[in-house]
Amino acid sequence: MKKPHKPVIGLALGGGGARGWAHIGVILALREAGIDPDVVAGTSIGSLVGAAYVAGRLDDLHTWVDSLTWQNVVGLLDVTVSGGLIKGEKLLNFFRGHFKDIDIEKLPKPFGAVATNLASGREVWLRTDSVIEAVRASIALPGLFTPVEHEGVLLVDGGLVNPVPVSLCRAMGADIVIAVDLNSDLVGRRLRMRAGAEASRKAGSAPDTMLGRLQAGIGAWRGGIFSGSGLPSVIDVITSSINIMQVHITRSRLAGEPADVMVTPRLAQMALMDFHRAAPAVEEGRNAAKAALPQLELLLHPA
Repeated sequence: MKKPHKPVIGLALGGGGARGWAHIGVILALREAGIDPDVVAGTSIGSLVGAAYVAGRLDDLHTWVDSLTWQNVVGLLDVTVSGGLIKGEKLLNFFRGHFKDIDIEKLPKPFGAVATNLASGREVWLRTDSVIEAVRASIALPGLFTPVEHEGVLLVDGGLVNPVPVSLCRAMGADIVIAVDLNSDLVGRRLRMRAGAEASRKAGSAPDTMLGRLQAGIGAWRGGIFSGSGLPSVIDVITSSINIMQVHITRSRLAGEPADVMVTPRLAQMALMDFHRAAPAVEEGRNAAKAALPQLELLLHPA
C-alpha cells in the first residue's frame, strides 16, 4: 500500500509595516508545536521575516529586532525627496552586512516575495536572484520607500495587490496554507489611538510611536511634513491611507483565495513604523498562532 500523502504546508506572511514582527512570534509558536512549513511566501515585511526564517536566521533577526530603539531605526533611514521619503540604501547595506545574501533558488526550501509593477499594477512574484533585493522591492511602500528597478521595471510594495500571499503559496505547491493577516483589526485604529495622541500633543510631546519620533526628527521640513494647523502630517495621511487600502484588498483577496488556517494578531495599537516595539508584536503573534493551532491540527491529523 502507498503511504498517505504528507500535505505540503505553506506559510503566507502578510504586510503591515512594524506589525510584521508578529510573524516572528507566529513562526516560533509553530516551531514549538513541531510544525515546520514547507514553503513560505511573503509580502512586504512578511517577505523579510519569511526570508530570514527560510535561510535559518530567524533567531538572529529576533535578537536584532528586540534590540532596536527608535534612534537605531531613524539611523537606518536615509531621507530623500525623490520617489519617496526614504531611499532605503542604508537599510539595504545594513542587511547585506549582517545577513548573508544568497539567491532565492539556493534557499533550503521554496520561498517567494510579492511586489507590484508600478507601471502596470500587476502582481510580481520574486522567486529568483538576490534574496535581499527581492525583500527590498517587496517592502517599497509607495510614498515612504523609493521604488526598486528590477529587470527594466519599477517595483513597489506587494501589499498594493496581494497583502496576504495565499495564492503564491498555492502556486508553490502548498496543500494547506497558514495565512497571517496583520491588518484584521485596523479599521477604526485612528479613532482608538486619537485620545492618546491628543493627550501627548497637549503635553507638548509627540506620540510615543516610531511615526511620532520620525515626524519630530524631520519637523524642520516646513514644506509639508507638518501642517501647523493640527491636521495630520503627510506621513500620517500616507500610512493611514495604506492601512485602509490593505484592509479592503486583503478582505477581497482572501474571499476569493481563502487560506486553510487564518492567524490574526490584534495589532491595532501599533503604528506602521513602530519598528522599535518588537516585543509586544512578537508576543501577540505567538498568542494568535497558538489560538489557531487546534484548527491546524485537525487538518494535519483528521479523525
